[in-house]
Amino acid sequence: MIDLSQVLDQTKSIAKEAGAFIRKERQHFDLKKVEEKGLNDLVSYVDKEAEKIIVDKLSKVLPEAGFITEEGTREEENKNYTWIIDPLDGTTNFIHGIPVFCVSIGLMKDNEIVLGVVYEVNLHECFYALKGHGAFCNDTPIHVSAAPSLSQSLIATGFPYSAFAQIDEYLEIMKVLMQKSHGLRRLGSAAADLCYVACGRMDAYFEYNLNSYDVAAGSLIVQEAGGKVTDFKKGDDFIFGREIIAGNKPVHEELWKELDQIWNK
Repeated sequence: MIDLSQVLDQTKSIAKEAGAFIRKERQHFDLKKVEEKGLNDLVSYVDKEAEKIIVDKLSKVLPEAGFITEEGTREEENKNYTWIIDPLDGTTNFIHGIPVFCVSIGLMKDNEIVLGVVYEVNLHECFYALKGHGAFCNDTPIHVSAAPSLSQSLIATGFPYSAFAQIDEYLEIMKVLMQKSHGLRRLGSAAADLCYVACGRMDAYFEYNLNSYDVAAGSLIVQEAGGKVTDFKKGDDFIFGREIIAGNKPVHEELWKELDQIWNK
């Protein structure tokens, strides 16, 4: 019988260890060491080495688990348990010295996320959740905001950097939200966006063209903090469906209605 609370404690320690490595490397990072995986899709040795640290240690925590990893260190999806890892969510921020980037580790059991850890490297904030046990930041319980409506909310989003086929619709949505909310913020890390929704700093977040490792951990943390998470059709395909809306329940509902009129028409 796997004790997920013990696995969680070990995962938190591993995320912090990887975060310490990332923080140290940022102090003398050389822009010449940046590579491009695709259009505006950047990676560095820091991402790769951090992922190796995480995969190596998680392999010992739960030897029977498979892996989905951003940098391809190890890929084994057909397992009862699967780790979903982004070693450095917010790579572009990291490269440019903007202090918003995270280590994100989710654990999936039978296609359901059951554990999530996001370590925000710069603020030393460790967000985490076990399914059914609430959400926490540095051992303090967290909860989504009490904002009653979209008009009283602050919304986080992300901008596409390669998938531009629906950019006009996306800009139309942002135009609407600028007029119907307290404003929009683009932090540059989906993991941070989700955790900021979970602890009430943001009231909702939406984005498309995402990968499972961007949202696996953070989506569970939002849900365990009392929030609602769906895809753009209000369904549950937000881990692998490449689109997500997360927020407290009243703001999520209003945000989805505005988005649905434009995106899904």
